[in-house]
Amino acid sequence: MIEQPAETAIAPHTDGPEEAAREDSVRNAFARLYADARAYAAAEAEKQKLRAGIVATGVRNAAILGVIASILLFASIVALLVGLIHVLEPMIGPLGATLAVFGAGLVITIILALLAKGCITRMKKAIAP
Repeated sequence: MIEQPAETAIAPHTDGPEEAAREDSVRNAFARLYADARAYAAAEAEKQKLRAGIVATGVRNAAILGVIASILLFASIVALLVGLIHVLEPMIGPLGATLAVFGAGLVITIILALLAKGCITRMKKAIAP
């Protein structure tokens, strides 16, 4: 037999320079990951702020245009009614024309209110448990 001792396995040291370099490498990777995640989150937040601003501007502009359209529609209806009074005036007189246009407008308003009430009633029945 041989008088020399057998080679033994060497256990790796955890405090050697290679392990410290590996820990620094992992630490640096996590630091970069954290920094990149923060940058991504900040960019995403800015993107969402920009989208919200675009939506808010669009809604504001649509609301302004809708109000202007409603005012012009109301003015057109008033002009139509005044014109109707002027057309009916020679036939039934000024007071009769005014009352006829007012009465017709009142009847149309009542009919539309009843239709709206019917829509609401049907909606309530549809959503009732």
